[in-house]
Amino acid sequence: MRLLHLSDTHISEISGFSAMALRRMLDDCRDVPDIDAIVITGDIADNGTIPEYVIARDLIGAFATGRGIPAIFTTGNHDERTAFTEVLGPSEPIVLNGYRIIPLDSLVPGEGYGLIDPTRLRELLTEPAPEPAPNGTILAFHHPPISVPGIEIQRVLGLRNPGELAAAIAGTDVRLILCGHYHSQLFGMFAGVPVWVTPGVVNRTDLTSGPNTVRVVQGPSASVIDVDGPVIHTLHARDPHAGDLLREVPQERLAEILASVRPSAAPTPPCRE
Repeated sequence: MRLLHLSDTHISEISGFSAMALRRMLDDCRDVPDIDAIVITGDIADNGTIPEYVIARDLIGAFATGRGIPAIFTTGNHDERTAFTEVLGPSEPIVLNGYRIIPLDSLVPGEGYGLIDPTRLRELLTEPAPEPAPNGTILAFHHPPISVPGIEIQRVLGLRNPGELAAAIAGTDVRLILCGHYHSQLFGMFAGVPVWVTPGVVNRTDLTSGPNTVRVVQGPSASVIDVDGPVIHTLHARDPHAGDLLREVPQERLAEILASVRPSAAPTPPCRE
C-alpha cells in the first residue's frame, strides 16, 4: 500500500502563501503513481477558522477525489477541534488494503506540545476493525514521540506522554507511526515501531542552523510511503524560492519560548535505533 503523507499545511485566510504552497505540492504530486490514500497529520489550519479548513478541504479533496482515494486528517496544535470537525468531519479508523489506519488527536488546546489519550487508543486497538485488517495498524497523529538529540525545541514540544503511548501499543499489531509537527523529515524507532515524521508543506525547518536557533526556509515537502517495506521517500515541490530564508528565531528568543512552555508529563525522548 502506498500513502501520500502531508503535514503542517497551516492554511491561513489572512495570507495566500500557505494555500499556494499546498497547491504547488499537490500539483507536483499529480504524476506519482499508485497512491491509495492521502494522510494529513495536523496543523491543517493556522488559526483554526472554518474558512481555513474549507480551503484545505477543497484543495486536498479535489486531489483525493480525482484519484478516487480517501483523505485522512488529524488535528495539530494549531487546529481547533470544533471547526476541524465541522468542515472535515470526525477522524475515524479506516481499513485499506488489509491495513487499519487510526488517526489520533494529540491536540492540547493552547499548548505547542501534544498528548495522546492512552485509554482511547487502547479502545481503538481492541475494537474490531470495520473489516479484516490482517496486515496490521498504522497510527497517524501530529506530535512525534521521538526527537533529534540536541534539538531542544523538539524535545519540549513533541509528544509529552511517550511512555503511555508505548504501553498502549505494546503487544499490538501497530507496525508504523506517522507524524508531523517538526517541519523536518525524521525517522526513528519507538517501542519497536518505525516512526516517520514528514516535513512541512508550508515551510521547512533548516536544522543546519544549530541547536540554539530555529531557521525556517521556504519549500513545500511531502512523503510517499510504501507501507509494505516500509520504504519512504520525500518529495520537494519545484519552488523557485526553495531554501530562501523566511525567518530565524535567535537563541535568546528560543529560550523565552521554551521557558514559557508549561510542564506536562515527560519531554519527548530522542531518537534511538
